[in-house]
Amino acid sequence: MAGSDELARHWRYTELPGVDLLRARYIRKTFVRHTHENFVIAGIADGVEVFHHGGADVSAGAGALALVNPDTPHTGRAGVPEGWRYGAVYPSPEVVAAIAAETTSIRGTPGFNSPVLDDPYSVGLVHQVLRAADEGNALAADTLLRVAVTRLLRLNGGPLPQRAVRTAGSRVAARARAVLEERMAEPPTLEELANGLGTSPFALLRAFRDSYGMPPHTWLTDARVRRARRLLDAGTAPAEAAVTVGFTDQPHLNRHFTRIVGVPPGAYQRERKNVQDAGRRLLLPSDTWQNRSLQTTYVPEQEENRAPTPGRSRIPPSCGTPWESGSP
Repeated sequence: MAGSDELARHWRYTELPGVDLLRARYIRKTFVRHTHENFVIAGIADGVEVFHHGGADVSAGAGALALVNPDTPHTGRAGVPEGWRYGAVYPSPEVVAAIAAETTSIRGTPGFNSPVLDDPYSVGLVHQVLRAADEGNALAADTLLRVAVTRLLRLNGGPLPQRAVRTAGSRVAARARAVLEERMAEPPTLEELANGLGTSPFALLRAFRDSYGMPPHTWLTDARVRRARRLLDAGTAPAEAAVTVGFTDQPHLNRHFTRIVGVPPGAYQRERKNVQDAGRRLLLPSDTWQNRSLQTTYVPEQEENRAPTPGRSRIPPSCGTPWESGSP
């Protein structure tokens, strides 16, 4: 169970279609190996995040961005005892491709070259997108998102590598993946899966890991959480979603969902519902936002009277709602 010093909010803003949003502060949180269907653009406000990416651990500290392309396996954990605080936007490949086509010279499928970029200005842009979404300023949120993505692609972008010619091993892995997607609720054992594909368990294990960056059982958990997210977005109750995707019960879903998404399924679903219910109110303009500049330092109310700390980050921190351990 996470303590009250860990905060997270994962939500959507109706005026930014195809984009997920996150604010969080984590100290003991550990993200297991997983992937995202969307891009990850995470601006670190304080502390350090360490994540495994491309076969090695990389670190992103205050003023840097963690950048992950879609369907790229990675992890996440604190790199210092005080953890890390960040804000993130998760634009879909379609959103990023449309921005790249209009504002860059990238040919092919756009993506990020390096998983970490030290650029405090872009970190500030990410936090301003989140603030604009919070305040219902659709024009600012949309504008700043486009500016941020364009800047990051120009500084650290290029065409993603073309997929290599498929080998016999990759074809077997793709067939295995299709079987697991079809039989998600009742998957076969590794031996059964291999026998059905005319190969051996270890040969299948190697081929699957080479193709998808993780073994079949880890991929299956990740895929189950992805499907559970779609069910929750559609209004399915967490307990029903858990059984539908193959978890034994809701606590089983809670554990894996929280280790991949960062918040429990109940909190995740409530944020979606709250945004939909408050849609009209969120469209109101924000005078407060219009009076802010990108260089403004955000200071929470409880910290306003504290003396400045040497080396303190001037990036707006990510503040969230209390992290919850379960779903209703």
